[in-house]
Amino acid sequence: MPDFTTHATPNPNSLKFTVDDDISFIADGMESFNTAQEAADHPLGHRLFAVQGVENVFIMPDFVTVTKHPASDWNVLEPQLQQALSTYFEEHA
Repeated sequence: MPDFTTHATPNPNSLKFTVDDDISFIADGMESFNTAQEAADHPLGHRLFAVQGVENVFIMPDFVTVTKHPASDWNVLEPQLQQALSTYFEEHA
């Protein structure tokens, strides 16, 4: 299972996730989703939006940035997002 590292961003409602292993979140380019409906056909975007409180997902090959609803708590969301990422990589490795 890959090890994920969480990084603060200038936006307190956004966290950046990187992975320590030599794997990518996507092959190339970028993906950005503002709603669960936009992410419905994207396996990783869909999985991250399944976490209640997620408002935006931005995916690059070497990181993912997740933006939460301002009323949501990172102490609750972060472990759920880490689990969603782990499950995604277990299923798509």
